[in-house]
Amino acid sequence: MNKFKIFSLALVASASVVKAQDIKEAKKAIDAEQFQKAKSLLKSIIKAKPSDGEANFVLGNVYLNQSIIDSAKIYYLNGLEASDRKNLNYIGLAQIDLDSKNTASATANFGLATKDMKRKDVDEYIYIGKAYMNSVNPDYTNAVASLKKALAIEPQNAQALLTIGDAYYGANNQNDAYKAYRDAFTADPTLLRAKMQLGVLLKGAKSYEEAIKAFNEVIALNANYGPVYRELAETYYKWGRNKPSTAKVNLQNAITNYEKYLSLTDYSLDSKMRHADFLILVKDYKNLEVVANKMIAEDKVNPRIYRYLGYAAYENGNVDVAIKSIEDYIKVPTNKVIGRDYLYLGQAKIKKGTNAEGIVDQAAFDAGVADIKKAIELEPLVVEELADFGKALFGKKQFAQAATIFELGAANKDSKNYLDDNVYYGISLYYANANKAAGAPNAEALGKAEAAFDRVLVASPTYDEAYLYKGRINNLLEKDDQIIKNYEEYVTKTTAKGAEELAKPATVKKIVEAYNSIGASYANTDKAKAIEYFNKTLVLDPTNSYASQSVKALK
Repeated sequence: MNKFKIFSLALVASASVVKAQDIKEAKKAIDAEQFQKAKSLLKSIIKAKPSDGEANFVLGNVYLNQSIIDSAKIYYLNGLEASDRKNLNYIGLAQIDLDSKNTASATANFGLATKDMKRKDVDEYIYIGKAYMNSVNPDYTNAVASLKKALAIEPQNAQALLTIGDAYYGANNQNDAYKAYRDAFTADPTLLRAKMQLGVLLKGAKSYEEAIKAFNEVIALNANYGPVYRELAETYYKWGRNKPSTAKVNLQNAITNYEKYLSLTDYSLDSKMRHADFLILVKDYKNLEVVANKMIAEDKVNPRIYRYLGYAAYENGNVDVAIKSIEDYIKVPTNKVIGRDYLYLGQAKIKKGTNAEGIVDQAAFDAGVADIKKAIELEPLVVEELADFGKALFGKKQFAQAATIFELGAANKDSKNYLDDNVYYGISLYYANANKAAGAPNAEALGKAEAAFDRVLVASPTYDEAYLYKGRINNLLEKDDQIIKNYEEYVTKTTAKGAEELAKPATVKKIVEAYNSIGASYANTDKAKAIEYFNKTLVLDPTNSYASQSVKALK
């Protein structure tokens, strides 16, 4: 009988050790961003022991991290029925409250989580800190406060140090973040994420080469630690963006390291989604279209795939597929639609409605512009991505359509393209009227063009070409006084730049244009002035037939 009791107790102890090991392995998989593996381990623990509150809580966190809120809530509520560490599940419910901006309920749930804590417990404070940070409405101040409680009890707790480092990093407190990460790795040299975060700080400071060295130190410790390759990929990408001369090599390094990162995850649909996000970032649309089509073959349910397919199809010139895919995504009421969705949809409709020969399907163009305006309502700075699109229309001499696109950016002073968009907007409106086959110029449109150049001169007073275009615009409007004023301003500003500028053939051509236009404007009111300006032209260009014929006619 005694032997049986001893044997039974040994089995119980053995089961407890296995459970602890499994939880540890699940947490290790989460840290390695192998979420499918973690979910599988946690579900097996719960199946073997439904009363395991911690396993339910950790699994709920995985689902919450993946924005699968219903599943997260199910496991938190299951965990509350458990007999072992059920209090942790109040923290999960509190994070859901924080996501919904229900801070009163969140505070109440945090209180329930900590109500029966033992004097030396710290996990609750660490998880509460994470909940404050991981919420869609992060609160780094309260996160730090909770984590300081954990560290007051256990100053060398590596997880608490790592997590407070994340809180400081989120609050842009780089110095305290660095110290916390360093102390976390000192406390536990197996905690690779803490060492990796030292490289993340360098990446954030744009010290890309130093960041790469830091990440390679992590790889030297464990070449199979997946997240470090993701960080390397993002570092190479940012380095390439910030230093265009390195772009080709660094973008390829970014893609190579991201593929390595994927090989060390579980190739779940979730990891493939992250891969798709990265392919958008590095603008590898050919691979994105392949990846999106593969994901659709595997999972016809997840609507986000249609967003990826739509983006890729547009960039690869498949506008019909782009329109259908993005419309399929947008039409589902539960999908979160972002500005970029409408941006791509609008651009696809416009591209379909404007061909290289200059033929425009106005209905398709207007529908596309309407979608782009929806994009701007959602994300005003999406106008920054329209510049190349407008320039493509301009290059096809579809000036009226280009003007419509550039007008959107010309109205946003916060856009980095504000100056260029106003220049192109004004020029596009000018050429749309200068190239009209028949009919009078559109005075209202030309007024907008002149206003655009006025904005240009406020933003960049040295942009002398603005005076030239204002003169051309007023030439179309036949406003002699303004023609004379604008062209004289151009000549005065250009002359002030000195002999070197005046010697350039392109500058000479523009000054000749100015003198001839001023001469023509004076011709009906002041013949002597007109002759004076035409003679100025002939000094610069003795063979100029318009000036010489005008002088003869005026004498």
